[in-house]
Amino acid sequence: MRDYAETIGFLGQWGRFQQIVFFSLVATIMPNGFGAFTLVFLTDTPSHHCLVSGINLTEDWRKSVIPIRVSDCESPNSVIQCSRYRLDVVRNLSAQGYIPGRDVNLTDLEEEGCVDGWSYSKDIYESTIVSEFDLVCSNQWKQPFTSTVFFVGGLLGSFFSGQLSDRYGRKHILFAALAIQTVFTFAQVFSGSWIMFLIILFINGLGQMSNFVAALVLGSEVLTGKVRVLYSSFGTCLGFAIGYMILPLLAYFLRDWKSLSLALSLPCVAYVPFWWLMPESPRWLLSRGRVEEAEAIIRTAAKWNKVQAPRIIFEDCGVSELSLKHYWIKPRCRTQLFTMTVGYYSLSFNTAQFHENPYISCFISAVVEIPAYISSWMALLYLPRRLSVILTLVFGAVPLYLIQLVPDDLSNLALALEMLGKYSITTGSSLMFAYTAELYPTVLRNTATGTSNTVSRIGSCIAPLLLSLGMYSKYLPYIILGTLAVVAAFAALFLPESFKKPLPETIEQMHRRER
Repeated sequence: MRDYAETIGFLGQWGRFQQIVFFSLVATIMPNGFGAFTLVFLTDTPSHHCLVSGINLTEDWRKSVIPIRVSDCESPNSVIQCSRYRLDVVRNLSAQGYIPGRDVNLTDLEEEGCVDGWSYSKDIYESTIVSEFDLVCSNQWKQPFTSTVFFVGGLLGSFFSGQLSDRYGRKHILFAALAIQTVFTFAQVFSGSWIMFLIILFINGLGQMSNFVAALVLGSEVLTGKVRVLYSSFGTCLGFAIGYMILPLLAYFLRDWKSLSLALSLPCVAYVPFWWLMPESPRWLLSRGRVEEAEAIIRTAAKWNKVQAPRIIFEDCGVSELSLKHYWIKPRCRTQLFTMTVGYYSLSFNTAQFHENPYISCFISAVVEIPAYISSWMALLYLPRRLSVILTLVFGAVPLYLIQLVPDDLSNLALALEMLGKYSITTGSSLMFAYTAELYPTVLRNTATGTSNTVSRIGSCIAPLLLSLGMYSKYLPYIILGTLAVVAAFAALFLPESFKKPLPETIEQMHRRER
């Protein structure tokens, strides 16, 4: 069989058919931008302190019942959120007319926990799941754990969706993942407990990366030439970035976590008509021996592009045999995917906190990704894949190492270095999605891409835990991320090159290209 891109060359690369596929797939990826960073707002912790209500206290004692301490490593409010002075003692002192700070040394008073619950500030949020389910103080561990559970769902979704997509088709899994995202984002609103929310969030995570991987592979197989490179590097990530940028705008106007979840679920219903616009992958159909269906799609594309299709489009097509042992031929690219994913999510969640307004922080963090995706697209067009991956990893590691050398009074310089690191890591992440899809033949491309993504999702799972190490050493997360990037850059030297080479259709073609 001739090369697939050469066989369908009569369609051209940018006709009406390719334009519809391109922009439809980009649109289906936008919910991933919502879902990946919704937790920035849903799990944020508002300012809070122990609830004091229903007792008679003088105004002075009401203002002083919450202890105030100042720590070198945390803001003052962070150490007064989990205790109060014993109310029975304070009530007696107030009733006797003592004035705090003058008649009574507050540091001598005994403290107690927040036995009556907490009072949460509504200056930024009306509510989050933290205020809804009291994920503070002794339950504070549940806040990062919530994010980890979501990413574990994404990990398992990437693994199983890849195999299901290679078996049942790219299109079916793409829309199944969209349905999961829509239904369970909506269902979150009705969570009556943290456990219930966690279960629904996990299932929501199953559809998160499944959608992205299926859309990535479907576009990579339907589109050809420079349009395929544009889609794999810039198009998919642009859809993600648009969703990412829309998120803080919605969150600004919808400051209740239930209203935000509801608003993010309803637009996904608009994707239902896309089922009739989106074709199945002809490459995948050919790999399954379904030649007539593949030809029907190409003939429809010819009509949309107003070109004449030949009488016989695909000749000498057979079903490729797949053996699982072939799948493990290229495990090394997962090192780079893991490193870039843990770096991407760590820096994204971290840089989203550099401004006192979380909505501005999140929006700026999203905007930074646009130049990164443009750089990735240009690198895929003009630079060898291995060189591109190595350069992005090295340029990402250097500023992360340099941050620890910046004096405390030059916070803007530290911020610039962190954003430079994120720019490089984001560029590399976009590169790796396209690169991974190029390494494997059609018969196992979605399985390979999905399982490689599964390994990378481990990085997103540990990102919240990695950031928490900053409590012990401010620069430890940066040092770990920089070291991972250096190790991954060295490992990239041994990856195969796919620059300016056609996508392999069979396992034999993959072996030939390696040799």
